[in-house]
Amino acid sequence: MEGVAGVVAPDDIKPGHAEYERNRQYMTDEASAAVRGILSFDPEASIVVCDAHAAYRNLLPDRLAGGCRLLRGSPRTHGMLTGIDNDVDAVCLIGYHAKAGTHRSLLAHTMSGSTIASVRCDGQELGEIGLNAALVAHFGAVPVLVTGDDTSVSEADSIVPGVSTVTVKWAVGNRAAENLHPAESCRRIEAAARTALESRDQVRPPQFTGTVDLEVDMLRPFMTERACQIPGVTRRGPLTIGFTAPDFPAAYDLIDIFAILAAAA
Repeated sequence: MEGVAGVVAPDDIKPGHAEYERNRQYMTDEASAAVRGILSFDPEASIVVCDAHAAYRNLLPDRLAGGCRLLRGSPRTHGMLTGIDNDVDAVCLIGYHAKAGTHRSLLAHTMSGSTIASVRCDGQELGEIGLNAALVAHFGAVPVLVTGDDTSVSEADSIVPGVSTVTVKWAVGNRAAENLHPAESCRRIEAAARTALESRDQVRPPQFTGTVDLEVDMLRPFMTERACQIPGVTRRGPLTIGFTAPDFPAAYDLIDIFAILAAAA
């Protein structure tokens, strides 16, 4: 949701705020634009839209474009990418943000802005774009499209060579950006979804085979202490925890568990 045109501040994405109610409409519209673009490429496509922000209850079902199914609610396996398996051909990442610590980036964070400072897999730092692209690739699918602010697009170009992108706003700081009109962002996303599928053979997502060495830097010492209660998790520094995961999906899911434990009262 952070990467949707018009969104610039924390209140914009938090339920209970007037700005959130408006921006969840924009979020639904951008998802709908991607659906229309996919159907223009393949009218018989089977499309699942995964609500992937916060508690996964943001998209408005009656506003969403027809021709798709909506997956919403939590908890669920693989979080933002619930349902990913070997039957999926392609994935569009709509409304994304850059990884934690990115300079001049709008609302940048990785998985949980209140608990996680950095995530590394086999030594490679990944934000949500890279983590999700790698999970998609693990199951043999292709991450074909990423949309968000200019820093998110730069990150996507770097970590997923060949991926199609749409810049819907240009960050001037962590909570300020120059935005496209919502209708224009949707027009560009719809067009890009079709061309992204046409050029999907050019995409080279990050790939992790076999065991994965996972390292996560937390924000507070007590957060690392909680995570170390999980068998196999070790402390590698004052704020760093590590785990050797049997495969990438296991590493991906463990990051979510670290964030949940860290945020518990």
